[in-house]
Amino acid sequence: MHPPADREEISRRAAARVAGIAAATSGQLDDVARVLQVELAESIPELRGDRLMLDLLHASVESNVKTFFHVARYGLPVDTVEAPWPAVEYARRLAQREISSNALLRAYRLGHRRALEWVAGELARVEPDGLVSFAALQMLQESAFAYIDRVSEQVVAEYETARERWLAHRNTIRTATLSALLAGDEVDVSTAEQVLGYRLRQQHLGLVLWADERMASARPLGRLGQLTHAMAQEMGAESPPLFVPQDRSLGWGWVPLRAGTRVDLDRLARCLGEAGPEVRAAIGAVGTGPEGFRATHRQALQAHQVAVVGADRARRITSYTAPGVRAAAILAGDLTTARDLVTSMLGGLARDDEGTERLRETLAVFLQENQSFVATAAKVHLHKNTVKYRVDKAVRLRGRPIDEDRLDLELALAACRWLGPAVLPPSP
Repeated sequence: MHPPADREEISRRAAARVAGIAAATSGQLDDVARVLQVELAESIPELRGDRLMLDLLHASVESNVKTFFHVARYGLPVDTVEAPWPAVEYARRLAQREISSNALLRAYRLGHRRALEWVAGELARVEPDGLVSFAALQMLQESAFAYIDRVSEQVVAEYETARERWLAHRNTIRTATLSALLAGDEVDVSTAEQVLGYRLRQQHLGLVLWADERMASARPLGRLGQLTHAMAQEMGAESPPLFVPQDRSLGWGWVPLRAGTRVDLDRLARCLGEAGPEVRAAIGAVGTGPEGFRATHRQALQAHQVAVVGADRARRITSYTAPGVRAAAILAGDLTTARDLVTSMLGGLARDDEGTERLRETLAVFLQENQSFVATAAKVHLHKNTVKYRVDKAVRLRGRPIDEDRLDLELALAACRWLGPAVLPPSP
């Protein structure tokens, strides 16, 4: 143990040595900052090739080194120090580039370590007394820790504030860009792609995803976003899909597709099933380019309307390309007219019960198969005589031949199939 007088002398000499090193550093500041900047740039992959951010990193390092050694030289209280402007600006730009705050804190941790290593080397070179050198290093380490703690807290706070502002601004721009694009306004495609983070010059499949809030667990919107990515993966998408929330349980999506990709509804339905029984989807037809981006979305919205009007009758996934959905989408826009059509075209076949529904389904397939009993039997997996019995009974209930008003008849059958009770009279 050293007597108090010796300890005081060691502390005095150590403080003087710290001040001396800090003063000497001012002449080597550029070299110190440059060495730190090079190492930090190599350790933060997000900055590679970004000239502006590398320049800002250099300015941040230089200003922090200068401020810290100024504090160390004059023994200034760290709790009065404000983060240098270049360091604050560097934090803001990281936030605007959506680079993780981990990259920001990593720079301070590495800078802290390298600065102390450099100081230790300087102390070993200029201070022959090991006790003084050790005491000086302790002083610098405590001061450096306090400085890093204070300044990093300030720049992280600025980072978070800038990030919130930037996300709000970006979302505003993103919403405006998407609205203009869907409205068919003249939009620069390259700029729109950059804002949306999605390539428009490719094939797309438009989606509308929603969850029944009565059944949904917490955070259904997050699950819908995950489901969009799962569906994209199921279809072999080579780039991320675009998902845009509309409210807490509804979102729009676009899945990028390779040319020639076949949309397998059964596989997509299984994918939806894994997301939970309360989740539903509507999809459009595959579209190409910006116009296809609009068209497939418009079709997905129409398929969604059919599913919503159909309510419990809606399938897990409603495709705009399924037989009868286009017609049902038009009829769903005017349910009064749709009900009149169903009543006038179907007569006694317009009843909301399972038996009559089977007759309507068989008759609809019979018409699609050019009134062939054999082809219909193969399609619905029934015996030909059973098909004939059902068709004959459907015609009797209708009250007139099926060739009469054929187009209106098929529209009425499509309305019943997809819209169900919304267009059928209540059962007696």
